Amino acid sequence: MELKNVKIAIIGLGYVGLPLAVAFSSKYNVIGFDINKKRINELKNGDDFTLETSSAELVAAKNVQFSSNVEDLNAANVYIVTVPTPIDNHNQPDLTPLIKASETVGRAINKGDIVIYESTVYPGCTEEVCIPVIEKMSGFKFNEDFFAGYSPERINPGDKERKLTNIKKITSGSTPDVADFVDSLYREIITAGTHKASSIKVAEAAKVIENTQRDLNIALVNELALIFQRLGIDTLEVLEAAGTKWNFLPFRPGLVGGHCISVDPYYLTHKAEQVGYYPEVILAGRRINNAMGSFVAESVVKLLTKRKVHVVDARVLIMGLTFKENCPDLRNTGVIDIIKEMKTFNTQVDVYDPWANPEEAFHEYGLSLIDAPQKNTYDAIIICVAHNQFVEMGARGIRELGKEYNVIFDVKHVLPKSAVDARL
Repeated sequence: MELKNVKIAIIGLGYVGLPLAVAFSSKYNVIGFDINKKRINELKNGDDFTLETSSAELVAAKNVQFSSNVEDLNAANVYIVTVPTPIDNHNQPDLTPLIKASETVGRAINKGDIVIYESTVYPGCTEEVCIPVIEKMSGFKFNEDFFAGYSPERINPGDKERKLTNIKKITSGSTPDVADFVDSLYREIITAGTHKASSIKVAEAAKVIENTQRDLNIALVNELALIFQRLGIDTLEVLEAAGTKWNFLPFRPGLVGGHCISVDPYYLTHKAEQVGYYPEVILAGRRINNAMGSFVAESVVKLLTKRKVHVVDARVLIMGLTFKENCPDLRNTGVIDIIKEMKTFNTQVDVYDPWANPEEAFHEYGLSLIDAPQKNTYDAIIICVAHNQFVEMGARGIRELGKEYNVIFDVKHVLPKSAVDARL
């Protein structure tokens, strides 16, 4: 296939797929496909709830056809799959969206076409799970009638500096020629350049360890925070002191959530266990990070008890619900662990987040967000996310939300140490 003849279909228009569709539309005709009709209508009206793409960018993307009609996919010859790859309640990979997307591609694909996966998976998933689905649905034979590539997404939600086009991209293909084609295709839009992996499995493995490494680094500083709390030492002061050495990594303790870091390690450990290896370090890091919400909640309860505040029916304000600052992304937010734990103590919890979508918060977590917190209302205030709005409120503005003997726990070091009762 020559680049000049390419027509691309993007399957899934979330945080990954939409920016990709807009970027490719500067070079090619693109079909942006999503099964969510509401999402398609919003995009046609220039509205992206993820805030990854502006209305001006959507309006300017003249070569994108947004559609929820499967038949429109028949016009494409390159299919790029960007659907979610979540985990289930047992921390096992849930490949349902990936399989459904592969079925959709299998119904539309023609001889000579190429399908590229961007969804994060374990090494081997593309060729062992996705390709057989396409073969079954299409009746075609892999690497004879159609071909495949893998180029893992590296979208960082909310990051306005490191965007799709200026983040180096890993590429790969099912044959050497296809690998060259996939690499050339992405180099059309990725100004930061590409790295062509030797195989699809290598590319899959590279992606899944990126976030596993970060998860383990955060787990280390979280464990240090648990130790230093018992020693009566401020963790941030220790990290700042250690950070004066040139090769000390500047990780900070906190909640681990989002679409990648809290999920991807389980994809790798799932595959490891399939081949007879039980990963100890990776799963230990997951256990530590998963326990941080409970630690924060229990610490707040202890602070209330020391202030002789009756914990049952105490008013608690949660400031921030999204998984990171200045971003509407609620996926796998670690804040929910704090909320659940606080409710086990029969406290009355209010959740305030000016960035979060109230409908999504209710749909995903059954939470009704408050419009704005009132002064002199709360026994405890937990700052969970470092939104700009919270930083601008400052210590005085946040403290005024509390009652006379309120306590403030600062998860994200939004306020100075002297202005809070405790912090990670």
